[in-house]
Amino acid sequence: MQRLFATFPEGWPGTGLLLVRAVAAIPVVIQGIERLLTAPLRTEGILEVVAACFAVPLLLGLWTPVSGILMAVAELCLVLLHASDPWMHVRLGALGAALAMLGPGAWSVDAHLFGRKRIEIPRQ
Repeated sequence: MQRLFATFPEGWPGTGLLLVRAVAAIPVVIQGIERLLTAPLRTEGILEVVAACFAVPLLLGLWTPVSGILMAVAELCLVLLHASDPWMHVRLGALGAALAMLGPGAWSVDAHLFGRKRIEIPRQ
């Protein structure tokens, strides 16, 4: 899994990736929850719920390349089906794809699971 990520940046770059993950995932999750609670689920509603299911791991930084691409594909499908404000879905899909390419950053589940580990050999 380490090969999927170039690095897990800390400091300002890691904070920036955390911010981008939040900006990309939170609106998608809110949309999916609203659609699930208020409107009947048709094709468009199902896609919004599916996109929200992919956005939750992206928000946590879990399986970032996979969840980012899947969220981007779901948002692209919403662009093709959604009549009102398709540019919002274009932006969210682009953010998901960009995060899939950049990686999760140091403050993510992926960094804890697959990041570099320091192994100390005890002296005898």
